[in-house]
Amino acid sequence: MKRVLLSVMFLLSLNVVSFAYDQELAAKFDRMFSQMTQEVLAMAPCQITPEKVLEMLNKQEEFYVLDIRRPAEQNFVGFTFKNALHIPMNEVFKKENLSKLPKNKKIVVVCHSGTRAAPTTLALRMIGFENAVMLRGGISALAAAVTPKTLPLEK
Repeated sequence: MKRVLLSVMFLLSLNVVSFAYDQELAAKFDRMFSQMTQEVLAMAPCQITPEKVLEMLNKQEEFYVLDIRRPAEQNFVGFTFKNALHIPMNEVFKKENLSKLPKNKKIVVVCHSGTRAAPTTLALRMIGFENAVMLRGGISALAAAVTPKTLPLEK
Protein backbone atom coordinates (compact mmCIF):
# COMPACT_ATOMS: atom_id res chain seq x y z
CA MET A 1 0.00 0.00 0.00
CA LYS A 2 2.84 2.35 0.91
CA ARG A 3 4.47 1.65 -2.44
CA VAL A 4 1.22 2.45 -4.32
CA LEU A 5 0.77 5.68 -2.36
CA LEU A 6 4.34 6.75 -3.13
CA SER A 7 3.83 5.92 -6.81
CA VAL A 8 0.63 7.99 -6.92
CA MET A 9 2.32 10.92 -5.17
CA PHE A 10 5.22 10.68 -7.60
CA LEU A 11 2.88 10.73 -10.60
CA LEU A 12 0.96 13.68 -9.17
CA SER A 13 4.19 15.61 -8.63
CA LEU A 14 5.11 15.00 -12.27
CA ASN A 15 1.76 16.44 -13.30
CA VAL A 16 2.35 19.56 -11.23
CA VAL A 17 5.79 19.99 -12.80
CA SER A 18 4.42 19.48 -16.30
CA PHE A 19 1.95 22.36 -15.78
CA ALA A 20 4.66 24.75 -14.65
CA TYR A 21 5.54 27.64 -16.89
CA ASP A 22 7.88 30.58 -16.90
CA GLN A 23 5.87 33.11 -14.91
CA GLU A 24 8.34 35.95 -15.47
CA LEU A 25 8.23 35.49 -19.24
CA ALA A 26 4.44 35.17 -19.13
CA ALA A 27 4.27 38.51 -17.27
CA LYS A 28 6.39 40.14 -19.99
CA PHE A 29 4.12 38.75 -22.69
CA ASP A 30 1.09 39.94 -20.71
CA ARG A 31 2.49 43.50 -20.52
CA MET A 32 3.14 43.46 -24.25
CA PHE A 33 -0.01 41.79 -25.50
CA SER A 34 -2.35 43.65 -23.12
CA GLN A 35 -1.51 46.77 -25.12
CA MET A 36 -2.61 45.12 -28.36
CA THR A 37 -6.18 46.42 -28.35
CA GLN A 38 -8.30 46.47 -31.49
CA GLU A 39 -7.49 50.17 -31.98
CA VAL A 40 -3.75 49.60 -31.68
CA LEU A 41 -3.80 46.58 -33.99
CA ALA A 42 -5.73 48.59 -36.59
CA MET A 43 -2.85 51.08 -36.63
CA ALA A 44 -0.36 48.22 -37.22
CA PRO A 45 2.32 49.77 -34.93
CA CYS A 46 4.89 47.07 -35.63
CA GLN A 47 4.54 47.14 -39.41
CA ILE A 48 5.63 49.36 -42.25
CA THR A 49 4.45 49.15 -45.85
CA PRO A 50 6.79 48.81 -48.82
CA GLU A 51 5.46 52.14 -50.10
CA LYS A 52 6.44 53.86 -46.85
CA VAL A 53 9.96 52.36 -47.06
CA LEU A 54 10.31 53.69 -50.61
CA GLU A 55 9.06 57.08 -49.45
CA MET A 56 11.62 57.09 -46.62
CA LEU A 57 14.36 56.24 -49.13
CA ASN A 58 13.28 59.08 -51.42
CA LYS A 59 13.24 61.51 -48.49
CA GLN A 60 16.69 60.18 -47.50
CA GLU A 61 15.49 59.44 -43.97
CA GLU A 62 18.00 57.57 -41.87
CA PHE A 63 16.89 54.07 -40.96
CA TYR A 64 18.35 50.58 -40.88
CA VAL A 65 17.27 47.44 -42.70
CA LEU A 66 17.77 44.24 -40.72
CA ASP A 67 17.71 41.42 -43.29
CA ILE A 68 17.11 38.22 -41.32
CA ARG A 69 17.10 35.83 -44.27
CA ARG A 70 19.67 33.05 -44.58
CA PRO A 71 22.93 33.91 -46.40
CA ALA A 72 21.88 31.93 -49.50
CA GLU A 73 18.71 34.03 -49.75
CA GLN A 74 20.63 37.23 -49.15
CA ASN A 75 23.12 36.36 -51.89
CA PHE A 76 20.36 35.69 -54.41
CA VAL A 77 18.37 38.87 -53.77
CA GLY A 78 19.93 41.27 -51.32
CA PHE A 79 20.04 44.79 -50.03
CA THR A 80 22.92 47.04 -50.98
CA PHE A 81 21.45 49.84 -48.91
CA LYS A 82 24.22 51.53 -46.88
CA ASN A 83 22.45 50.87 -43.57
CA ALA A 84 21.61 47.23 -44.26
CA LEU A 85 22.52 44.68 -41.63
CA HIS A 86 22.58 41.06 -42.77
CA ILE A 87 22.00 38.85 -39.73
CA PRO A 88 20.11 35.55 -40.13
CA MET A 89 17.12 35.12 -37.81
CA ASN A 90 18.80 32.35 -35.83
CA GLU A 91 21.68 34.71 -34.96
CA VAL A 92 19.88 38.00 -34.29
CA PHE A 93 19.66 37.60 -30.52
CA LYS A 94 23.32 36.87 -29.92
CA LYS A 95 24.90 39.61 -27.83
CA GLU A 96 27.41 40.61 -30.51
CA ASN A 97 24.64 41.00 -33.09
CA LEU A 98 22.25 42.91 -30.83
CA SER A 99 25.07 45.38 -30.19
CA LYS A 100 25.07 46.19 -33.94
CA LEU A 101 21.47 47.38 -33.85
CA PRO A 102 20.82 51.10 -33.37
CA LYS A 103 18.79 52.16 -30.35
CA ASN A 104 17.76 55.55 -31.73
CA LYS A 105 16.98 54.84 -35.42
CA LYS A 106 14.14 52.96 -37.05
CA ILE A 107 14.96 49.32 -37.80
CA VAL A 108 12.99 47.72 -40.63
CA VAL A 109 13.11 43.93 -40.17
CA VAL A 110 12.91 42.08 -43.49
CA CYS A 111 12.57 38.48 -44.59
CA HIS A 112 11.15 36.96 -47.78
CA SER A 113 7.43 37.34 -47.00
CA GLY A 114 7.15 38.72 -43.46
CA THR A 115 6.63 35.36 -41.78
CA ARG A 116 9.99 35.40 -39.97
CA ALA A 117 10.09 39.17 -39.55
CA ALA A 118 6.89 39.24 -37.46
CA PRO A 119 8.11 37.19 -34.47
CA THR A 120 11.61 38.67 -34.73
CA THR A 121 10.20 42.20 -34.60
CA LEU A 122 7.96 41.37 -31.64
CA ALA A 123 10.89 39.83 -29.76
CA LEU A 124 13.13 42.82 -30.53
CA ARG A 125 10.45 45.18 -29.25
CA MET A 126 10.04 43.07 -26.11
CA ILE A 127 13.73 43.40 -25.23
CA GLY A 128 13.75 47.16 -25.76
CA PHE A 129 14.13 47.87 -29.48
CA GLU A 130 10.86 49.80 -29.71
CA ASN A 131 12.07 51.32 -32.97
CA ALA A 132 11.83 47.94 -34.75
CA VAL A 133 9.10 47.46 -37.37
CA MET A 134 8.55 44.65 -39.84
CA LEU A 135 8.25 45.16 -43.57
CA ARG A 136 4.72 44.01 -44.39
CA GLY A 137 4.92 41.36 -47.11
CA GLY A 138 8.71 41.15 -46.94
CA ILE A 139 11.19 41.67 -49.72
CA SER A 140 8.66 40.19 -52.18
CA ALA A 141 6.21 43.01 -51.48
CA LEU A 142 8.98 45.60 -51.67
CA ALA A 143 10.05 44.33 -55.09
CA ALA A 144 6.44 44.43 -56.30
CA ALA A 145 6.07 48.03 -55.07
CA VAL A 146 9.09 49.28 -57.03
CA THR A 147 8.08 51.00 -60.25
CA PRO A 148 9.73 53.80 -62.24
CA LYS A 149 7.55 56.23 -60.24
CA THR A 150 8.41 54.80 -56.81
CA LEU A 151 12.06 53.94 -57.44
CA PRO A 152 14.33 55.90 -55.09
CA LEU A 153 15.99 58.83 -56.77
CA GLU A 154 19.59 58.40 -57.85
CA LYS A 155 22.11 60.55 -56.05
